[in-house]
Amino acid sequence: MLMLTRKNRRFRWRGVGVGSIPIIIFLVLPLFALILRINPSEFIAALYDPGVYRAVRLSLLTTTVALALTIIAGTPTAYVLSRKKIPGRAIIDTFLDLPIVLPPSVAGVALLVTFGRRGLLGPVLNGLHLDIAFTWIAVVLAQLFVSAPYYIKSASAGFSAVDRELEHAAAIDGATPFKTFLTVTLPLSFPAVIGGAVMTWARALGEFGATIIFAGNFPGKTQTMPLAIYMGFEIDIKIALTLAFILLVVSFLVLLIVKGFLHNKLSVF
Repeated sequence: MLMLTRKNRRFRWRGVGVGSIPIIIFLVLPLFALILRINPSEFIAALYDPGVYRAVRLSLLTTTVALALTIIAGTPTAYVLSRKKIPGRAIIDTFLDLPIVLPPSVAGVALLVTFGRRGLLGPVLNGLHLDIAFTWIAVVLAQLFVSAPYYIKSASAGFSAVDRELEHAAAIDGATPFKTFLTVTLPLSFPAVIGGAVMTWARALGEFGATIIFAGNFPGKTQTMPLAIYMGFEIDIKIALTLAFILLVVSFLVLLIVKGFLHNKLSVF
């Protein structure tokens, strides 16, 4: 009877394994198709294309700025959410998480009606002689809007996991709250903070929908790598394939870092 039970279990698990094959093939096959489509000589030649260079340079610049702003503004926010019992915290958490599930096009429209010339803050910005929409600053804001929640969510989870007794011990020894954060809280939550930062940067690098609506698609000005891929399909497929392959490799490395180096330390992912 025991042998029959084991055989039934093996049969059942084999059935589950076979049933999972179609979706695995569906998810993996397009990625391999993209890799196989890349011609090494054409890939290297496309890297020297001015349009590719400008798109890569702009993407690296804007994502770096967006990540820096996220860390500067998001770290205090994540700490407060992890420590303080503030009124309406559930609602605040929901609004902070909303950009993660919000369609990118909606995010772009929301940013445009906020920071555009006829937007909510338009008169104030016009008075300061600031034009944000359809500039590289708009690219940064679009990336910041859609990617910052990843960092805040991860950092908050990391701060929450720190043993409060260790923080209290540091305070008893005379450490200020800021010093306690730098010497105790931050080091202990460092994997979660780094994981959130990596995911934030990767999400900003791949942003498309909000950017094209709020910043436009102007080569050398607001055209990031995803936008250049979109344009490449109409002008030069080699450029589109080159940039797509670069983003595929970067995305793979990001997930490798998060799932490998930070394995079992980032429950938020």
